[in-house]
Amino acid sequence: MKVRYIGKSDPLELLNGKIYNVISVEKGWYRIIDETAEDYLYPPELFEIVK
Repeated sequence: MKVRYIGKSDPLELLNGKIYNVISVEKGWYRIIDETAEDYLYPPELFEIVK
């Protein structure tokens, strides 16, 4: 699944408007590889699903 980040940009985490791949969904949260090249869990309300 692809999602677009709609929160405030942080160059060390996520960038507003950038599309990220969700590598898994765990307890409703999205595991995403962020700008640090590490994968972390983020709440889904920070994203919109991209088709």
